[in-house]
Amino acid sequence: MVRTPLTPEERARGERFGALLRDARGDRSMVDVAAAAGVSAETLRKIETGRAPTPAFFTVVALAAALGLSLDVLATACAPERIGEEPRALSA
Repeated sequence: MVRTPLTPEERARGERFGALLRDARGDRSMVDVAAAAGVSAETLRKIETGRAPTPAFFTVVALAAALGLSLDVLATACAPERIGEEPRALSA
């Protein structure tokens, strides 16, 4: 099966998601957060850098739980940007 290329908007959403995870991780090491979420550090690295802009749902859930983030907050923060709007903050 051939995967459809991602649109620029989808790539931008993945980059926003990665930045949110990086900010939420704070001083915690990538290895510690990845282990707490049950994913590899390389998977987390790819998500945080935008190289994996569409992670699997259960990967997102596991990372959110490991970082103490609400899925609602993540969904809102990663929603498509509207022209002229400032990027959304991570707080609820």
